[in-house]
Amino acid sequence: MSRIYAQRGFTLVEIAIVLVIIGLLLGGILKGQELITSARVRNLADQNSGIQAAYYGFIDRYRQVPGDWPAINAAQAIPGVTTGGNANGRLDAAGGSEWTESLALWEQLSKSGFIQGHFVGGTGAPSAAETDRAPRNAFNGFVMLYRTDDYFDVSSAPSERLNLVLGRGIPVNVIRELDLKIDDGFPQTGVMRQARTGGAKLGELGQSSASCVDSSADPDIWHIAANAQDCNAVYLY
Repeated sequence: MSRIYAQRGFTLVEIAIVLVIIGLLLGGILKGQELITSARVRNLADQNSGIQAAYYGFIDRYRQVPGDWPAINAAQAIPGVTTGGNANGRLDAAGGSEWTESLALWEQLSKSGFIQGHFVGGTGAPSAAETDRAPRNAFNGFVMLYRTDDYFDVSSAPSERLNLVLGRGIPVNVIRELDLKIDDGFPQTGVMRQARTGGAKLGELGQSSASCVDSSADPDIWHIAANAQDCNAVYLY
């Protein structure tokens, strides 16, 4: 004689408990991602303000522009300095190279104690394997301080200005949140702008992916829907 067993399903209370647990787990994951994003934004903002303070602090102490100060003179005040510029009062191409002064800047700032790290200068673009040429952002992109017009503007011809290249590899959601935190949230206005998407003086290190900005909007906006992962921006001094 066969026996018939009744199958017992989940009660409404059990289903409700499972849904609550799933909701808590998802909420925790999303909150964790939000905290990570916020931490990265703070890191970029702090790095920017730290470099700006170091730059002006150096000028206040030595009455010279870091990187532009000739090596032979800088070495008399800062032991170990081996690179420098042409003493014309600005960070620009010295000896025909865009890199001489832009990299000497980091050597002079680091060896004078204004920034952390040990940098040695150079006359060519730093490679991904080099750790002693220039600082990097939280996404491993090189940070550069230089005088260029390699940024977007509401006008067709932005003026040449000293600016900090924040570095490549920044996700678009992070760069938009950073823009909102320190500026106006738009890539073509204010003190933070999208970096040029091609033909930058500092080459690829000073450029951004074109997909980071939605040009169909008016004004242009950071293109969050595109989920671009290689954005770059400059902070105008």
